[in-house]
Amino acid sequence: MTAEPQRLTSLASCAGCAGKAGAATLARVLEHLSEIAPERPDLLVGLAKPDDAAVYRLNDEQAVVLTVDFFGPLVDDPYDWGALAAANAMSDVYAMGGEVLLALNVAGFPDDLDPVTVGQVLGGGAEKVAEAGGIIAGGHTIRDAEPKYGLCVLGSVHPDRIFTKGGAVPGDVLFLTKALGTGIVSTAAMRDEATADDLGAAVASMTRLNRHASHIARDVGVHALTDVTGYSLLGHGNEVAKASGCGLRVVAEAAPLLPGAIGYAGRGLTTGGAARNIEHFGPRVRFADSVGQAVRDVLWDPQTSGGLLMAVAQADAVALQERFAADGLPVWAIGEAVAGEGIEVV
Repeated sequence: MTAEPQRLTSLASCAGCAGKAGAATLARVLEHLSEIAPERPDLLVGLAKPDDAAVYRLNDEQAVVLTVDFFGPLVDDPYDWGALAAANAMSDVYAMGGEVLLALNVAGFPDDLDPVTVGQVLGGGAEKVAEAGGIIAGGHTIRDAEPKYGLCVLGSVHPDRIFTKGGAVPGDVLFLTKALGTGIVSTAAMRDEATADDLGAAVASMTRLNRHASHIARDVGVHALTDVTGYSLLGHGNEVAKASGCGLRVVAEAAPLLPGAIGYAGRGLTTGGAARNIEHFGPRVRFADSVGQAVRDVLWDPQTSGGLLMAVAQADAVALQERFAADGLPVWAIGEAVAGEGIEVV
């Protein structure tokens, strides 16, 4: 008889709060580091102009993309946790327009965690990397009272075909490739208040790779692109607006929402990460009075393995939608780039 894997979220103190460090704290740290790091012409994307991953040019035809991401368990099933953590880590490569080559496991597990459970976590990650066309080539694991798992990912991209957050221009259409609310739904699940169907929909979204969506974006020729993760749609949207020197207008009712997300938000099942997002990015976001509090909570919700946010020329918008439809992938038009700064939510 095969041993059952352990329930994971009971081992973590903040399973529903996984995400990036607070934006304000991270900005201060990176500002200090950028003063120390020497400038190198082949570092195409790094601390001097931060984006979703670092990009280093090897020659005129090749550049490498490097990123790392890990966090505690968001779900009970160890295989699902490993798969969604791997998809989340690889997403930054796709956000830069690259392809995954190989990955290293980055993990911390308690001494008393059953080896069967550890194997399920690593297996979920390895199979997701294989789906991406890459391979797990090793890694590093430490003993830790709270389990953590993720990947350091190496990818490749042509130096002239890198996606960045900058480049959106007024008139561009904004598209999003995944529904919002993973943080809220996983928090509800951690508190045993989420339905199995709602959690299943969130896990299916989080484990879906952004790989082919990135291919379509490259073929159509998007102006700006980022993936929506810990800083929420509005936080990452602000990064696009700032890097592009324009504003964004988001239509609240057009934003796709995961099943149950609004209901759980209305019951106060939000995360600490959302509060940090509001604290840092809130001054640059303006809401119309008609946008309800629960919707605002979802728009501020930290996402795990969220979708790609793209700014596309209006003339190319229909072609992009047709490509997504032909390939059976979801995409939603959620607003536009406008003159000005920050984000207006209407």
